[in-house]
Amino acid sequence: MEYLESKYTDHFAAVAELEQQATLIQQFALTLIPGVFQTEAYARALFRAYRPNHTAEELDEAVVIRTKRSRILDGPMKPVVWTLLDESVLRRRVGGSQVMAEQLGRVADLAEAGRLRLHVLPYEVGAHALQQSLLTLMSFEDSAPVAYAEGFLTGNLMDDPALVTASQTAYALALSDALSREDSLALVRAAAEEHAHGQQ
Repeated sequence: MEYLESKYTDHFAAVAELEQQATLIQQFALTLIPGVFQTEAYARALFRAYRPNHTAEELDEAVVIRTKRSRILDGPMKPVVWTLLDESVLRRRVGGSQVMAEQLGRVADLAEAGRLRLHVLPYEVGAHALQQSLLTLMSFEDSAPVAYAEGFLTGNLMDDPALVTASQTAYALALSDALSREDSLALVRAAAEEHAHGQQ
């Protein structure tokens, strides 16, 4: 696959391009809402947190680049998106109570509309198969599947079949410990309400 020039960080540029081509995206998020679902306010709060020196213009540009990724959701059917969130994603108050309430509301709305399949790994599960990494799995019509694991200022895009299979297995194991779609949606809605009323 050829990758277009990108405004994304070096370790994410190829992944951003592959997102546009994928027919199936399965994500696991350990601490943050996945970028493709982030609201402007949520993304801005994240960028402010880890960019100590920035101009308003640079921040605006970063937010636009991040939120443009949501265009992959514009189609009613493809890509098929599965999102598995650790409960900590719902609890960490990024940008304040109202930002979190709006952000979780967006995720819940997408799930309720059938645009994404949402599951949450509750705290009660304890240790699980994906506890150490953010993971994205992508499948394509005409190419082999890939896996992407991300850490601080780094990312690893894997196309080795053994590594992709191991990643798929870890995702399946973690998903088997998650709440049902209905219970997950209810938990996300409840967390949004708690943030909205400053209860977390």
